[in-house]
Amino acid sequence: MNLGLGCVCRPVCWPYGSLLDSRHCVFALTLLTLLMQVVVEANSWWSLAMNPLLIPEAYIIGAQPLCSQLVGLSQGQKKLCQLYQDHMQYIGEGAKTGIRECQYQFRHRRWNCSTVDNSSVFGRVMQIGSRETAFTYAISAAGVVNAVSRACREGELSSCGCSRAARPKDLPRDWLWGGCGDNLNYGYRFSKEFVDAREREKSYPKGSYESARLMMNIHNNEAGRRTVSDLANVSCKCHGVSGSCSLKTCWLQLADFRKVGDALKEKYDSAAAMKLNTRGKLVQMHSKFNAPTSHDLVYIESSPDYCLKNQSTGSLGTVGRLCNKTSEGMDGCELMCCGRGYDQYKAQIVERCHCKFHWCCYVKCKRCTKIVDQFVCK
Repeated sequence: MNLGLGCVCRPVCWPYGSLLDSRHCVFALTLLTLLMQVVVEANSWWSLAMNPLLIPEAYIIGAQPLCSQLVGLSQGQKKLCQLYQDHMQYIGEGAKTGIRECQYQFRHRRWNCSTVDNSSVFGRVMQIGSRETAFTYAISAAGVVNAVSRACREGELSSCGCSRAARPKDLPRDWLWGGCGDNLNYGYRFSKEFVDAREREKSYPKGSYESARLMMNIHNNEAGRRTVSDLANVSCKCHGVSGSCSLKTCWLQLADFRKVGDALKEKYDSAAAMKLNTRGKLVQMHSKFNAPTSHDLVYIESSPDYCLKNQSTGSLGTVGRLCNKTSEGMDGCELMCCGRGYDQYKAQIVERCHCKFHWCCYVKCKRCTKIVDQFVCK
C-alpha cells in the first residue's frame, strides 16, 4: 500500500572533503533505519509482562530509580509509574493476560502470537501495521483495563476502590444496587492514560507513515478498552431465608476475559484496511464497506508471509509447528505447513485417567501413558 512516502538523499560532507555517493547513501540510510527499528523494538511496555521485578514491595522502596530503570516505558509512562507505583504490578498482569489470550486465540494460526524475548516481547513483526499488530494492541490495552479494574475492587490500589457506577435504569426497584463491583470507570481511564502515553507524546509530520501508525495504534487501543466496557454486565446475589431470594444485591462485573478475546478475534477477522487521505487522516481503503467505528480494529499494511522464517519482517515461520492431519481449517497440515508437507512421528503423552470422587470432597486420578501420532510441518 502506498502511503505517499518519499525519501530524499542529499550529499553529505565528510571532514576530509569527500562526498557520499548514492550507493553509500542508500546503505547509510538502510543501516540507520535498522538501528532505529532496534531501538523501537527494545522499547515496549509489554515487557512488564516478562519482568520478574513486578512485586509490590519493589515499588515502595526506591520507587523513582526503579521506574526509570524499567525496560520499555516512555517518559510519560515513567512519570505515571512514579505517581502510581502500586499500579505497575497490575499493568504487568494486564499485559500478561493479554499475551496469554492472544496466544490462545491464534494457537491454530500460522502467526501464533509467539513472544521472542523479554524486551521487545513480540519482536520485529510489530513494526508492520498489520491486522495481527492491531489485535495485539487491542488485547493488551483490554488486559490493563481488566487487571486494574479488578485490583481496585480487591482493595489493592490506594487511589481507587469499588465501582461507583450508576444504577442501571432497568434494574427492578426492589433490588439493591451495591456490593463491591469491578471499577471499570477507573480501569478504563487509567489504561487510556498509561497505554496511550507513548503514542500521544510522539509527533510526526502530517501524512507520514509514522503518523498513520500512531493513529492506528491509538484507535486499536481504544477498541480493546471499549470491548471490555461493552461486555461488562450486572451480577446479582440472592438473600433470604432458605435461599428464597426475596432480596437481591447487584453490582457491575467484568466479563470473563475469554469473552473479550473471542470478541476481539471476531473484530480481527473483519478488521478494516485503512489509508491516509490528502488531509493526513486515516480513511477506509474500500469505501463500499461500512466505515469502522471506535469499537472496530483497523490496519494499514498487509500481513507479512508467516510461512517461512524472515528476520526482516520478524516472521518465525511454521517449520516445526504441530498440525492436524484431518482438519481442513487453519490448523490443518495443508494450510499450516504452507504446502511444504509434514513429518509424522510417535509421541508419548501422560494424562489423568480413571478419576474417582471420594467423600468428602476430592477427586483422585491415576496417571496414564499412551502413544499418539503427531504431525509436524517440514
